[in-house]
Order: sequence, then structure tokens, then C-alpha cells
Amino acid sequence: MECTSCKEGELTPSFIEGQFRAHICSNCGGNWVLIEDYVSWKERNPDYKFSENINVSELDVSDSKNALLCPVTRTIMRKFRISAKSEHKLDYSALVGGLWLDKGEWELLKYEGLAGCLNAVVTQHWQRSIRQDSSKQNFADIYENKFGSENYNKVKEIRAWLLSQEQKSDLRAYLLAEDPYSAEK
Repeated sequence: MECTSCKEGELTPSFIEGQFRAHICSNCGGNWVLIEDYVSWKERNPDYKFSENINVSELDVSDSKNALLCPVTRTIMRKFRISAKSEHKLDYSALVGGLWLDKGEWELLKYEGLAGCLNAVVTQHWQRSIRQDSSKQNFADIYENKFGSENYNKVKEIRAWLLSQEQKSDLRAYLLAEDPYSAEK
């Protein structure tokens, strides 16, 4: 098979870390992994833990920004974010169940603690969770910019305390009243 990323190398049978089957590009070092092979390997090795001791400054990770074609079907693969804190995306062919890992992406997955759940990254549930986490972080950034770091941290403490109180409704009413000691509205 021809490499889907660099289009210069050939995909030759290999193993990722000697554990599960993949095809590696002879030119760019990318890997074509069938989720079926990964899941089958995981089922046979449920307790295996991938080493996460990776120096992030030494990571040399490529990320193909253009749409890639599946090396098997030649159809466009979808891009899936790996986490809310990373903009990095993996390319997935749903027709084949194959995942393209650019050079260094496997190491990035290990660093992020995601190597043991590679098959989950391409699920709707995982991607929805990433969108929700990203939205929460966007709001947190907006509030912090608006209030300032010190005020934002203080108001978060007060909010957490308030939510833990049995009389939270009465406490909120007291806080929001212009004059809580007046009988007038």
C-alpha cells in the first residue's frame, strides 16, 4: 500500500512497540492501524500498561492538516481530536476501521495517557465529551478574563461553598437582595 500521508513511502507490515499489528511508512514513519487488530490485542492483554514516561520536550509529532485518503478505500478519512486539552487530531477511516497515526502520534497518545484506549478516541461519546470539556474551558477563560484571576478564584470558592449548603436558595436570595434587611422588594 502507498502511504496516505507523504505519498512517497510504502506501508509495510510491522508492530507498534512489538505489541499489535500495524503498517509503517518507509518514508515518513507514520502508522496505519486497524482498530480490529488493536482491540483484539487489548482483549488478549487486558492488564498491559503502556509506558507514559515520555519527555514532552523531546516529542517530534507530525499532524497532517490536510484531509487524508484511506490507504485501502481511497475515501476521505475523518479527523478526531484526541483530547480537550490538545488540538491534535487523528485520521480515521470508518469504512475500514483504520486509524492513521502520523509520525510521533503514538508517543503523544502515550504521553496523554490514551494509548490504552485508542479505540475509544473515535467514538461519538469520546468526541462529545471533548466538545463539552472544551466549552467548559472556554467559559472558564471568559470568566477569568472578565473578573481577573484573583476575583475568579475567590468567586469559585464562594460558589462551591454556597452549593454545598442546605439552605442555598435562602443564601442566594440574601446575597442578591439590594437590602436584605428591608421588608420592601
